[in-house]
Amino acid sequence: MEISFLIVTKNRPEELQFILKQLQAVFDVKNHEVLVFIDGCMETEQLQSQFPWVKWYVSNKSISASPARNLLYSKAIGEIFIGLDDDAHLISEKPIETIKSYFEANPNLGILAFLELKGLYENPQTELAFIKKEEFLTTEFIGCGFAIRKNVYNKTNGFPTWIDIYGEETCLSIEVMNLDYDIFYTNQVAVNHRVDFEKRKLQGKNYFRFQKQLQNSFRIYVGYYQNPILRILKLLWHNFKKYAISDKTYFKLYCKAIGNMIWNFPMVLRHRKSMTTKTQHKLKTLKGIYY
Repeated sequence: MEISFLIVTKNRPEELQFILKQLQAVFDVKNHEVLVFIDGCMETEQLQSQFPWVKWYVSNKSISASPARNLLYSKAIGEIFIGLDDDAHLISEKPIETIKSYFEANPNLGILAFLELKGLYENPQTELAFIKKEEFLTTEFIGCGFAIRKNVYNKTNGFPTWIDIYGEETCLSIEVMNLDYDIFYTNQVAVNHRVDFEKRKLQGKNYFRFQKQLQNSFRIYVGYYQNPILRILKLLWHNFKKYAISDKTYFKLYCKAIGNMIWNFPMVLRHRKSMTTKTQHKLKTLKGIYY
C-alpha cells in the first residue's frame, strides 16, 4: 500500500462528502486507502453506505481531534500518510505523484507541509497560477494538509492523546525534528481549506479556541521545552494583557485555563520529552510556515 489518506470528521457531513468525492477521482483503490474517523456525529455515520471503499472508524462520543488522529493513524498501512481536514481538499495537479517524488528524492524527509489556500473559491486551481514556486525547510505543518512517512510517524508518539485540539501539529513536529528528520514546505502541493470568512465574522470572538490554545501552549512548553518557565510566564502575561483584562468571558476562560494547567500538570510531566539542542536551534533559525 503506497498512500493512506486520513481524515477526522465531526459535524460536517456535507464537507466530508465533498472531499470523499474529490478523492475518489484521484486515488487508486489498489494502491491507496482512505480512512475516516467519525468523532461523535450520528448524522455523518449515514455517509458510510455511500462510500463503501472508505475504511470507517466511529466513536459514539467525541474524543476530540488529536486523540482521534492518534487512533486513526495507528490503523493506516500506507508507506506515506496524507492528512486532510474534512473541509480541505487537494487542488494541485497530480498531487499523489508530486508528493511521492519529494519523499523519494529526500530519504531524510519526515513531513511534507502543503500550501493552505484558505477561503471559498469557484475554481481554486486558478488561484495557483498566480503563486510563484516557494520551498524551504521549516519547523511545523498545518494539519489540514500534509504528508508524513509512516516509518517516521511510528518512531514518534504520534498525535498526542494528552492534547485535544489546537497544538497537536506542534507536538508531532517537535518529535519528528528530535529524530533528526526534516520538515519541508512546498507550495507545489496545495489544499483549499474551505473557510467561510463571512460566517466567521458573524460568529465573533472565538472563546473556545482561546482557552484551548492557552492551556495547550502551556502543555507544549512543559512537555518539550528545556527551560519552559520564562515562556510560560510570558504566555500568561500576554494573554492576560491582550484578552482577559478587556473581556469578562475571556477573563473567566483565562482563569479556567490556569486551573486546567495546575490540575493537569502531573499528567503533562509524565509525557515530557525535552527537545534536543538541535531541534531548539531549528525553531530559532528556520523559516515558519504561512497561516
